[in-house]
Amino acid sequence: MDNAFKDVPPTTLADLLGREQVMDIGIRPLWDSPRVAGPAYTVRCEPGDNLMLHTAIYRAEAGSVIVVESGDVDYALAGGNVCAVAQRRGVAAFVVDGVIRDLAEVREAGFPVFSRGVIPIPGTKKKIGSLGEPARVGGVLVHPGDIVVADEEGIVVTPAARQEEILATARAKLAKEAEESLDAWEANHRARIEKALDDQGFTG
Repeated sequence: MDNAFKDVPPTTLADLLGREQVMDIGIRPLWDSPRVAGPAYTVRCEPGDNLMLHTAIYRAEAGSVIVVESGDVDYALAGGNVCAVAQRRGVAAFVVDGVIRDLAEVREAGFPVFSRGVIPIPGTKKKIGSLGEPARVGGVLVHPGDIVVADEEGIVVTPAARQEEILATARAKLAKEAEESLDAWEANHRARIEKALDDQGFTG
């Protein structure tokens, strides 16, 4: 089912799920990657350390989006080889509340990474964090198995327990929008705007 979410834009999911399920604007695609969707494999790294993310690439199932809480933007969580191994093992993407390095290699390999940026210095591998526990990433509390959808519009997390409901509602919303012409949309939109102005007593 998570693959079906690839057809649903983050904008549609955000309309249905609300602000609390949308990551903040600081976590962005590092290159012009396609939309990704998959179940979250959650990781928490201690500040300055990347041991748990490097562990996760060998434990996450194919199709997973590895989602990482890190606590700093001073040390890279991953580089080109880690991303390449994750890609080879079938990981769909990294969504990290932190930074990576070797962006040119990652972009050339075509591995989707969403993060706060890049820095050339790597973190240490000395501290135990956690795998498979809730992680707060981009302001969203992500649980293992939640569906992560990410593209240039942003990153939205659908709670696992609601995925069937949200997918069905999203498909219906998209189908309805596809049937509506721009003329009809404009007429409805203008009516809503004028009503909103009238309700506030605006007379300009």
